[in-house]
Amino acid sequence: MQDDLFALYQYNRWATALLVKAVRQLSPEQYGQEPVPGWTSVRDTMIHVAGATDIWVRRLHGEPVTSRPTELDLPTLDDVVRLFDKAHDAFDRLLPTLTPERLTTILAYRNLAGNDYQLPVWAVLRHVVNHATYHRGQIASKLKRLGFDCPDTDFAFWAIEKTEGIVISH
Repeated sequence: MQDDLFALYQYNRWATALLVKAVRQLSPEQYGQEPVPGWTSVRDTMIHVAGATDIWVRRLHGEPVTSRPTELDLPTLDDVVRLFDKAHDAFDRLLPTLTPERLTTILAYRNLAGNDYQLPVWAVLRHVVNHATYHRGQIASKLKRLGFDCPDTDFAFWAIEKTEGIVISH
């Protein structure tokens, strides 16, 4: 199970890097605009994913989290990238410490709305990657609406690159 988690987190970092590269094509105005009325901006979605990734690793370290970062906290894409890097690095340090027993430990936490929840650590770890994947899909749609292509960030493409050493053109 741990090997699977290492692979998932390597994939997550890889997919985030590809997404950031695609988002860097946007002008500052495009980065902050709603691609369709009612849709949040690429910026807001990037801030949400980076913030959530950081929040979950902090919760796993026992920190109470009462707020998420906003545009004021992360005004530029470089600020968002720094938060992603901080969170990815924290997960990279955490994963090797997780024993099979720790993976089944129940994490009790309070969400940002003040509700109490409990779930196993293994579920949190999978949720973080699944959550990021979900929002990468949203960002891909937003990039397309803004006239930009988004790279293929599917897990299979990461696995192909790792297995065959072939870099899929992004």
